[in-house]
Amino acid sequence: MVILNLCKIHKMHSFLDYIMGGCQIQFTALVAVGEICQDYDSDKMFPVYGFGARIPPDYKEFAQSLPSSQFFLPSCHFIQGIQGVVEAYQNCLPKLQLYGPTNIAPIIQKVAKSASEETNTKEASQYFILLILTDGVITDMADTREAIVHASHLPMSVIIVGVGNADFSDMQMLDGDDGILRSPKGEPVLRDIVQFVPFRNFKHASPAALAKSVLAEVPNQVVDYYNGKAIKPKCMSEYESSRTLAP
Repeated sequence: MVILNLCKIHKMHSFLDYIMGGCQIQFTALVAVGEICQDYDSDKMFPVYGFGARIPPDYKEFAQSLPSSQFFLPSCHFIQGIQGVVEAYQNCLPKLQLYGPTNIAPIIQKVAKSASEETNTKEASQYFILLILTDGVITDMADTREAIVHASHLPMSVIIVGVGNADFSDMQMLDGDDGILRSPKGEPVLRDIVQFVPFRNFKHASPAALAKSVLAEVPNQVVDYYNGKAIKPKCMSEYESSRTLAP
């Protein structure tokens, strides 16, 4: 027989509990890296995707192809500016259940589909940069390698920012700096399109240092793609004319 004189139950609060209670989280990595990338987009309108969570009402794990229009901001397909992205993220967090595994291949495939459609245009003037922020090791490495090899033929680059102190050694392999990345079947990438940045290395660095690291490989990746397709850049007058005539 066990007799208890006193029993106390302590609730373990989650991250979302604090968010719902009004805790102001500074999304430092998202803002710092996003503000660097957004200046390369003329209208600063961004599609936003998510992974690593289950959504209501059934709380089933959702594929990374869930667009912002279905959950973040029901009234639109794109979000204005990085501050808008942060606000959308803060808005959806209390409604989600954070959940593993961390699979990023579907999100790469989703953007690759848009990039593939761009190749059907005459000039292929839209180049896609996918920015992925993750605080954990990805769990679909084989599928991710396959997706990257496919995407290396398309007008797109992938910037992966590792947030926190997790072991990101696999991300270095995706970067391709230590050798040519290959699919599980042995097919090599056509060109290097991945840049991995461990954000912890830049927590106390200047914005210029972070910008240099984030965009270190993107210019060459863009040039390599268009040179490989023998596509010449428009002159400034042609570019301005196309913007004027666009609907």
